[in-house]
Amino acid sequence: MNKLIQGKVWKLGDDIDTDIIIPTQFLALKTVEEMKKFAFYPLRPDLPGLIKPGDIIVAGKNFGCGSSREQAPAILAALGVGCVIAKSYARIFYRNAFNNGLLLLESAELTDVANEGDTVSVNLETNRISLEDQQFAIMPVPDDLLEMVAAGGLVPFMRKRNAK
Repeated sequence: MNKLIQGKVWKLGDDIDTDIIIPTQFLALKTVEEMKKFAFYPLRPDLPGLIKPGDIIVAGKNFGCGSSREQAPAILAALGVGCVIAKSYARIFYRNAFNNGLLLLESAELTDVANEGDTVSVNLETNRISLEDQQFAIMPVPDDLLEMVAAGGLVPFMRKRNAK
C-alpha cells in the first residue's frame, strides 16, 4: 500500500450516518457501482460527481453511525475516496470500512482547521497529516489493516493470504 496519500478535502460535519452515506431507497439497486451515484443524496446530491479518485473526506465525530450496512463504506471505496479522516467513527462502520477496503484515520484537530478544497497529505510512515505548514498526528493503523485496504478488503486479503 502506498504510505503517502494526497488529496482534495471534501468536508462533512458530525454524525454523518449510513442513511446519509447511502439512503435506504437506493439499496435496492443491484450493484455498488449503481448505488455510488446516490452517495450523500440527502445532504449533498452533487458530491458523488465531484469526488475524484484519491480525494479525502474530512468529517467530525461519530462518522458512519446508524445502521450497520456494509454498502456505506463500499460505496466510498467505489467512489475512489483515498481515505476518510474524522474525529471519531461508529464502531461497526470502522470495521466494515476496512473489510471493504476503505482506509479510516482519526484526527481530533484536522476537522477544525481544514476547509473544503484544501489539499492534505497523509504519511502513514510517520503517522502525520500535513495541511499547508501545519502538522497533525494520527493514530497508527496496524499493518494487517493497511494490507487489507491495499488488497481491496477482507475477502481479497484472505484469498491472497491463503494462497501462500
